[in-house]
Amino acid sequence: MKLYPAIDLMGGKAVRLEEGRRDRATVFSDRPVELVATLARDGADRLHVVDLDGAFAGSPQQAELIKQIVAASSLPVEVGGGIRDRDAIDAVVALGASFVVLGTAAVKSPALVESACRAYPHQIIVAVDARDGVVAVDGWTASGNVTAIELGKRAASWGCAALLYTDIARDGIHVGPNVEATAELSRAVDCEVIASGGVGSLEDLRKLAAAHIAAVVVGRAIYDKRFTVAEAARVAHGDA
Repeated sequence: MKLYPAIDLMGGKAVRLEEGRRDRATVFSDRPVELVATLARDGADRLHVVDLDGAFAGSPQQAELIKQIVAASSLPVEVGGGIRDRDAIDAVVALGASFVVLGTAAVKSPALVESACRAYPHQIIVAVDARDGVVAVDGWTASGNVTAIELGKRAASWGCAALLYTDIARDGIHVGPNVEATAELSRAVDCEVIASGGVGSLEDLRKLAAAHIAAVVVGRAIYDKRFTVAEAARVAHGDA
């Protein structure tokens, strides 16, 4: 299983939200670029960067900061948050991002995402953000009226590089990932599934790896020093 440390951006700072709520944000760094050297070493496979301001605003808000993060990273970087039209997709790729994460657009503008999958093969990741099995959109503030598995199957048929599955109710609160739902989605589609949300211990990583999940995004647990990137990488890669 691959390990993707996360940097979530809001107001130019690195933060983590609880259950995707702006009013429950914890600031971990006033200088997010300085986190890159620590996160992009010791066995991590990729960085996961989210423009939270963009997710809530509906359009990217942190382009310059993301450009600096990409430039500072020795690893590939996947970028999401408010990317909802072709110009925004093209702009993120132009910043140097190796992967673009699309969530709301996959529900509201499926033709756009399908076209992007063709234009950028192996670079488009579709975010499947669910609460009680139903996808949420617009920064997790509204229902997408589609189930996680339905959206996942559609995205896989478009040729997406992977699905990023997040159980919103578990995000940022260390209660453990929804291994069962993540594995169910993985079994239902023929593309990689990246787990996100709720990882709070090395045992959580072991459970995901045992369920044959392709990759995992980890954020708050690293910032809260529950484990290091090196420790997480060893478990994820099956070395511990």
